[in-house]
Amino acid sequence: MIDFYLNGQRQQCADISPDTSALELLRVYLGKTGTKEGCASGDCGACTVAVGEPDGSGGLAYHNANACIMPAHQLSGCHVVTVEGLARGDALHPVQAAMVDCHGSQCGFCTPGIIMSLFTLHEGQRHQPAPLTQERLESALGGNLCRCTGYRPIRDAALRMGDYPDTHPTWADDPDLPRNVETLSTDATRMSQSAPEAATGYTAPRDLAALREVRRQQPDARLVAGGTDLWLEVTQQLKSLDEVVDIREVTELNGIEETPHGWWVGAAVTFRRLEPLFTEHYPAFAHLMHRFASSQIRNRATMGGNVANASPIGDTPPVLLALGARLALDGPEGEREIPIDAFFLDYKQTALKAGEFIRAIFLPHLADRQLKVWKLSKRREDDISAVLAAFSWRLDNGVMKDVRLAYGGMAAIPRRALQAEAALEGQSPSRAAFEAARAALRHEFQPLDDVRGSSEYRLVAAANLLERLRLMLEKETSHDNNTTEICLDAYAH
Repeated sequence: MIDFYLNGQRQQCADISPDTSALELLRVYLGKTGTKEGCASGDCGACTVAVGEPDGSGGLAYHNANACIMPAHQLSGCHVVTVEGLARGDALHPVQAAMVDCHGSQCGFCTPGIIMSLFTLHEGQRHQPAPLTQERLESALGGNLCRCTGYRPIRDAALRMGDYPDTHPTWADDPDLPRNVETLSTDATRMSQSAPEAATGYTAPRDLAALREVRRQQPDARLVAGGTDLWLEVTQQLKSLDEVVDIREVTELNGIEETPHGWWVGAAVTFRRLEPLFTEHYPAFAHLMHRFASSQIRNRATMGGNVANASPIGDTPPVLLALGARLALDGPEGEREIPIDAFFLDYKQTALKAGEFIRAIFLPHLADRQLKVWKLSKRREDDISAVLAAFSWRLDNGVMKDVRLAYGGMAAIPRRALQAEAALEGQSPSRAAFEAARAALRHEFQPLDDVRGSSEYRLVAAANLLERLRLMLEKETSHDNNTTEICLDAYAH
């Protein structure tokens, strides 16, 4: 049973298969066809909806999400708003009015998704007003593509939507709606669910013990947290997912625990929740989030899923390799801990045993180490890496120590460049040392040719990023104020 609110009205949908997407539920089962399917892969944003969840203070916090790759069962206990739920009769919502007046729509196919992303931005502005900077606008709209307008009128609409009267939807008049949604989200029957629904094969354990038991009974069932990658098997490969275990609500997988040496991050913690931690303690990691997918994805995706997916072009594994992260694995046979270096075995193959799952990821303090992360992709926003480099080191009396150079997109797995590391370890950051490191790099990687770049391009790019590190270190140690800044793009750091 999927029990949720849609545009202020309660919906109860029974006998929904485990691999049904939120988009399919909305369009096919509930007739809300304003939400469109464009790419069916979370890239274009035409399917964007707003998902409201209890904010802990008696209200609802809304975030935008791609309905095409969101499991329908994850709508349970939420308030979902679609484009049909914004206008108040003939009176348009401020976002809609601004889009009309600024000519922000042409063919109109992508418009509902853009409006829903702007709606979540507008809701945030209502509760916590802040300047709508270019960076905030790009973050909010980076996951919405439009082939017609050229984006300027959409940007104009975003900047003007606060000037319109707050014509809120009729459902916003209901003072009981937040409380009703919260009651639904904490319903005792849902919270105690630990076995598959008989008609669907969908399981949603709520604690670690229940998850272990489910994994003992269903070791081959597919695990899902945000669904931002797994659901591509349904939409792009047309596979059926007959048994799905949803770990999103497992209490122990949702915590962030600080220790004297770093943080244990639960595998179900979303990237959106991690942003404050990254901003304060790992600025380079925080900077990568500007280039990591879109706001729709970051609101749902988890670092645990990004690691377990074991993609050679995943954005976070190289950073975790550079940091020397550790993984807490769990399952029916108990828990164990391994360094992340031992996790990736071969293409899409990991050290997870039958029934095991990632429980948490340990991020060590940087302390006196430095971290730099640079991503190369064809688009700045919402694109997959061609090459991603993550470098960590410390300088001890002018000598590089604890050097860790990790790359994505250079092999079948995310991998450290051990020979290049050895060439730099214990050396000053000189031209000669980096020349040796770049030469070693060519011998230890044989990247593939694909649509994102040739093997030669990747080798040259990887070496150039090492050279960029040398130039950056030279600038930091130089007393010449005229040293040219090394810059890749507007988000370079």
